[in-house]
Amino acid sequence: MTKAIVLGGSRGIGKAISDSLKSINLDVIATSKNDLDTSNLDSVSEFVEKYKETDILVLNTGGPDPKEFFSITEKDWNHYHNQLFLGFCLLLQKLKINDNGYIFLISSNVIKEPTSKLIISSAYRAAFSSVFKILSKEFANRQVSCINIAPGPINTDRTKELIDDVENFAKTLPMKRLGKPQEIGDFVKSIVENNIKYLSGVVINFDGANSNFVY
Repeated sequence: MTKAIVLGGSRGIGKAISDSLKSINLDVIATSKNDLDTSNLDSVSEFVEKYKETDILVLNTGGPDPKEFFSITEKDWNHYHNQLFLGFCLLLQKLKINDNGYIFLISSNVIKEPTSKLIISSAYRAAFSSVFKILSKEFANRQVSCINIAPGPINTDRTKELIDDVENFAKTLPMKRLGKPQEIGDFVKSIVENNIKYLSGVVINFDGANSNFVY
């Protein structure tokens, strides 16, 4: 049976992806922070000792609270350097992705439009997206597809933490609503279910036409 590991699979976008993959009878391991905390490198090492390989890997984790640049501490930088960057790098070095598999990165629209309120997230998500793009060429040799999904405003607890009045905010969006986590889950499912392989090394802007960038 095809195996999938979904990081942060207990809530939000991660849970939606996990549920969608389960619906096509995949063996899905949906981790919570108790199972794998990418900010803790010991946790990463313990995880890859337990789960040595997979067919599908979904790299997904929450981000930091909004902070202005001069209020960010050295501890903050170190913590999120691990959580958003180094932890993912070590997973890709140590966890085998089987031939013909998939790696999905759930990043953020801040990789294209950085924001001062989310400067840590903007910095490290963009940095790992660069690594992921480079690695997509390496993985292509084994027909492993790497797809970077960059969500915009999605109806998750994370969005509600960042935005005070979600209902009024939604009215300002082109579609007059937040995206549904299940839309991302079903997108991932459709790629796997239909064995779409040539869509690799790309960034999918999942934002309901809200962004202003072209590429």
